[in-house]
Amino acid sequence: MKPTNGTTVTLEDLRNEIVGIDVNVPLLDGTERPYVFLDNAASTPAFRSVLKSMEEFLPWYSSVHRGTGYKAVVATNVYDETHRIAGEFVGADMTWNVVVFGKNTTECVNKLAYRFQLKPDDVVITTSMEHHSNDLPWRKYCNVVHIGITADGGIDLKELQAAIRQHKGKVRLVAVSGASNVTGICSPIYDVAQWAHEAGAKIFVDVAQLVPHRPVDILPNSDPRHIDFVAYSAHKMYAPFGIGVLVGPADFFEQGEPDMVGGGTVSYVGLEEVEWGAAPQKDEAGSPNVVGAVALAEAITVLQSVGMDTIAQHEQELLRYAIPKMKRIPGVRIYGPTEDISHKVGVIPFTLDSADHALVATILSMEGGIGVRNGNFCAQPYMRKLLGVTPEEEKQKRADRCDNPKLPGMVRASFGCYNNEEDIDWLVETLERIAKKEYRGTYTIDPITGMYVAKGQKINTAPLRFFNPLGASGAREEVA
Repeated sequence: MKPTNGTTVTLEDLRNEIVGIDVNVPLLDGTERPYVFLDNAASTPAFRSVLKSMEEFLPWYSSVHRGTGYKAVVATNVYDETHRIAGEFVGADMTWNVVVFGKNTTECVNKLAYRFQLKPDDVVITTSMEHHSNDLPWRKYCNVVHIGITADGGIDLKELQAAIRQHKGKVRLVAVSGASNVTGICSPIYDVAQWAHEAGAKIFVDVAQLVPHRPVDILPNSDPRHIDFVAYSAHKMYAPFGIGVLVGPADFFEQGEPDMVGGGTVSYVGLEEVEWGAAPQKDEAGSPNVVGAVALAEAITVLQSVGMDTIAQHEQELLRYAIPKMKRIPGVRIYGPTEDISHKVGVIPFTLDSADHALVATILSMEGGIGVRNGNFCAQPYMRKLLGVTPEEEKQKRADRCDNPKLPGMVRASFGCYNNEEDIDWLVETLERIAKKEYRGTYTIDPITGMYVAKGQKINTAPLRFFNPLGASGAREEVA
């Protein structure tokens, strides 16, 4: 497959494919440098070809499924085709499966949890590794069993297998992540699928952190290792325009009521009777995000043009390059696997003994122009396990803000397909200066936001002409 510009994209092309790769940001000392984006596990920048595909589609934009005008027919055909592309990207046979679009992975998991029509005594088995979005939705409806983790942060597979056997007959679903957003550890999803099916349960895999980095194949329905349901987000794969993807068996979505109702979800409405429409429209209430779907399809095409195996190999090389360099920095501790990284995507969570996680992240930004993430990464139970927080410490801290930098947390550097060794070198060099306390700024905690600010820090929105609530200059100084 080829992107809209008609050329095959190579790994070497990907850096120039990134919108904003050439943007300079101001540093605390008054200089500027190219921004180094290492927060791809949260959200990725857009591909240039994704923007181009949206521009090419917009003249043909129209409401879908409810119009007979020429543009409406074109837009409907395009929108329906994006469903196929999104499904086949994860190996779905669209004869038996359906793709439902939502806003993001979180909405898709909530949609699935509702559609399962779980009862209070039903069991969903998940793990302590999960993002909150693959934990909290299940808790709303049934009994959730949480499986522990091993010393390196992986799922305790013996405990998981035993729990599935123990709850056979009551377990409706096993819900696991394809890759952790904290440690990058990839789960053995096909083994887990077979264990779930042997117990008469289904399996859901949150692949939001996996599909941008590794090939994913849900396998044919006849395979005992088949993955029943997956969900992922376009904003983590270079199309940040508000689309999430839920893939599952068509017959599942044909049954029951949708979680949201209204326009587009019905085939008949009377004053006392309603007949629901066919999937996936039944589960896509209201006017859909057609442009976002086009963006997703183009991003998939770019990634497939490069090759997911090629991208996986590149990110493995970045890990092998970065981890030894970071381990040599005094006071740096990396969490998760650092030796055998073959089952790990490009995520490095770490702490620094000489400074808390929030201060490290702030200095990286203000003095290095490096964007990372810090905190608990929407995985608080997992983080407490990795950091060794005791139940007593957890109880003591519960009254504090969850984003308070005084709370235990980590810094996370996460790679995209476009990052390179130069990005890592600059991260390491800046971390070394922080470890030696050679940073220049004076940093204090903002009592309102709970975040660090630097004396003299300026945020300038003047270049963003469409958004300038700060007056003519667009600059606001943070005085610590």
